Amino acid sequence: MKIVSWNVNGLRAALKNGFAESVMSMGADVLCIQETRLQAPEPVKGLEGYTPFYNFARKKGYSGTAVFTSVEPLSVSYGMGSAEHDDEGRIITLDFGGYYLVNVYTPNAQHGLVRLDYRMRWDACFLEYLLELERTKPVVFCGDLNVAHKEIDLKNPKANERNPGFTREEREGFDRILAHGFIDTFREFNKEPGNYTWWSYRFNARAKNIGWRIDYVCISASLRPSLVDAFILKDIYGSDHCPVGVVMDLS
Repeated sequence: MKIVSWNVNGLRAALKNGFAESVMSMGADVLCIQETRLQAPEPVKGLEGYTPFYNFARKKGYSGTAVFTSVEPLSVSYGMGSAEHDDEGRIITLDFGGYYLVNVYTPNAQHGLVRLDYRMRWDACFLEYLLELERTKPVVFCGDLNVAHKEIDLKNPKANERNPGFTREEREGFDRILAHGFIDTFREFNKEPGNYTWWSYRFNARAKNIGWRIDYVCISASLRPSLVDAFILKDIYGSDHCPVGVVMDLS
């Protein structure tokens, strides 16, 4: 099973930049995308064999997630059952029988950290949601988590200590997820610096590799024996993020 996650920074824009061709080149069984910015399903030509599922934000042109899957799920659910957190289209959960797959687009704390308190409430609720799912079966979750976990995960850590995505609070939120046994799959295979998934459009940042690793695939500890590979597809363009993914032997 090959699972790929990608923040497309607007699906309509991505479609104009070779989205379908990029997806087909990945060979993913399941593609989870974030920041669709849609209010209705978008026709996507060239992805025959994939079934789409969408979760839309109430606010027009904002947030949103989608999953394109060639493997039929047993069921699909949207949100995490929270009146406070479920109106921005940020979560889709698919039941694949032996495990749950959660596609998530974590809220950004925003400039000036004006949404940091909300982000902390989200993190706590999301962790509880993951643990609730895990009581039934193992969990794979992936998406744009809007946090660089360690200094190794961004180019300029000292300059960004109180910037959104690298505050102590956000990093500790991710610490708590890992403390409950979830695994950051990429770091199981690669512990080197310079591996990023998001780059600013300014200052030629991507060409200079001045970036952040804020997109992840994480798994329950019980799935570790099934983990074959984890990767970052830094050479795929069309967004300010690049895709990330895993290969798992779930037979």
